[in-house]
Amino acid sequence: MIDRKNAGGSVAVADVEPSSHTGMGALLIADGATFRVWAPHADSVWVTGSFNRWSKTDHPLTPEEHGVWSAHIPGVKAGDVYRYVIKNGDCIFEKIDPYARMIDLSEKHAVVYNPHAFDWGKDAFRMPPANELVFYEMHVGTFNEPDAAEPGSFRLAAAKLDYLAELGVNCIAMMPVMEFPGKRSWGYNLSYPFAVERAYGGPDGLKRFIKEAHLRGVAFIMDVVYNHFGPMGLDMWRFDGWGTGETGGIYFYNDEAKAKTPWGHTRPDYTKPQVRQFIRDNLVMWLDEFHVDGFRWDGTVFIRRQGFHKDAEEIPEGWDLIREMNSFVKSNWPGKLLVAEDLQGEALITAPLAEGGGGFDSQWDAAFDYRLREAVTPQKDEDRDVEAVWKVVEQGYQGNMTHRVIYTESHDAVSGQEDRYRVPYEIDREDPGSWEARKRSTLIAGLVFTSPGIPMLFQGQEFLEDRRFDGITPLDWRKRERWKGIVQLYRDLIALRRNVLGVTGGLLGDHVNVFHKNAKAGVFAFHRWRLGGACDDTVVVANFSGKGYESYRIGLPRAGYWHVRFNSDWQGYSPDFGNHSSDDVEACPETLDDLPASGELAIGPYTLIILSQGPE
Repeated sequence: MIDRKNAGGSVAVADVEPSSHTGMGALLIADGATFRVWAPHADSVWVTGSFNRWSKTDHPLTPEEHGVWSAHIPGVKAGDVYRYVIKNGDCIFEKIDPYARMIDLSEKHAVVYNPHAFDWGKDAFRMPPANELVFYEMHVGTFNEPDAAEPGSFRLAAAKLDYLAELGVNCIAMMPVMEFPGKRSWGYNLSYPFAVERAYGGPDGLKRFIKEAHLRGVAFIMDVVYNHFGPMGLDMWRFDGWGTGETGGIYFYNDEAKAKTPWGHTRPDYTKPQVRQFIRDNLVMWLDEFHVDGFRWDGTVFIRRQGFHKDAEEIPEGWDLIREMNSFVKSNWPGKLLVAEDLQGEALITAPLAEGGGGFDSQWDAAFDYRLREAVTPQKDEDRDVEAVWKVVEQGYQGNMTHRVIYTESHDAVSGQEDRYRVPYEIDREDPGSWEARKRSTLIAGLVFTSPGIPMLFQGQEFLEDRRFDGITPLDWRKRERWKGIVQLYRDLIALRRNVLGVTGGLLGDHVNVFHKNAKAGVFAFHRWRLGGACDDTVVVANFSGKGYESYRIGLPRAGYWHVRFNSDWQGYSPDFGNHSSDDVEACPETLDDLPASGELAIGPYTLIILSQGPE
């Protein structure tokens, strides 16, 4: 086991110095460009490109320290294309620059790119506080794809930014957009971590998207993948000709046990300073050049362990890398949000660096997703484990609500893997738009926005998209009009979650108390608060039963009138909903559920109600 409190390896995280860039790749300087590449096993290196009529010998690179080669070539300009020619023994081969900012995979060459030419205007966006965030996970290729012959693009996605801002979303969590083989992919098979997918619109297209998002008050989180690279179309593989067995050379572990991942022998070698610098430089690029507001680290468990299960062999240097990079970002870009997709439910991931933790600000909570789905997919009410739901509602890390990201749909959870699909489809596979599918899916959506955590939607969830995510099938935007009442339901939930009306401040707080627990009736209720008092104390009542109740009594934190701020059974959301009374609740000073007051309310089947005191 790793002693994580002392798992600093050779790098003390507190002593990491900032670095804007180490000068790798094609750097436009003065009258030309300097090319710098790491190839420690090469005997010779040249650069060939449009600027020398693809001569393979005109421009040799000179060896520097630690296996780096470089040369300055006058006259090179942005838009020129190039490759490296590498000689190792009797073998001569051409490779694309691992640091390339643009790639033309059809021609198999890199493009010289000026990262500072884009006009950001007066972009000085500051991300909202973490407890006010609402994530929207987006896949560019399928989010807005009007032409089936071509994948979606940053430009087409930007056309929906006004819609997302009106919905109330204030943070886009975009799936990886780094260059991958072909035009369609989830993005997790990235081949060139510094290059933005040309089919989506390339680096300038992404910058324009982020700029437009910021103008609308919407933050942007980049999904980064450091647990593996490739495996297809990977020029980093045996980059300078060296490698052993099935392993990939200088960028990857050559210990086969550590090299192996679910995606092949593709785990980067975290022991090498050049590989760690490669990852650090990548983070710097996104922060400095793309103005991203944070990162979602894919599959961190595969960085710190050799496998997914808890008994898998640990990788101490991987854990050290995580802590080093998070310390680096926090020290030099304070306020950026760092999210882990670890899926192990370990509090240490979000524990502070000073306490030996990973230093992430939040982590995906897969248990929340599983428990809520398990409670709404059975057809019989007696098969619902409501107790498991209220337990996961009150679960958290370090008592901080923002330490977990909660959801019922994500790219993995709706992909068909392990027979998991969109929630309405799982509820009713014959008719995903049925009354039961709508009622039960919106019930657990209500818990996403009222439980402690950063809520996240997956694209199209708000208009009941029922087709699985495969990276190819586009969203059906016709459903937005068909289910416009459900879209309004999500808009109302988001407004209450963000306390836009100033009457549900408790949903921004760390505190939760599940005070009413009636598994037999399928009903439970919980209290959320930040400071307490009118417009802060918020009570949420959830009914997981197909039976509605005209008069159901619960405890309440205080006597007086409690206003119904949200009732998912309202017919305004769907004309076939029951419209059970949404009258205000008058609480009398009679103790119930260990609370000083109590009152009666009506609640429909498969319904969630939100109550608070204060102005109507």
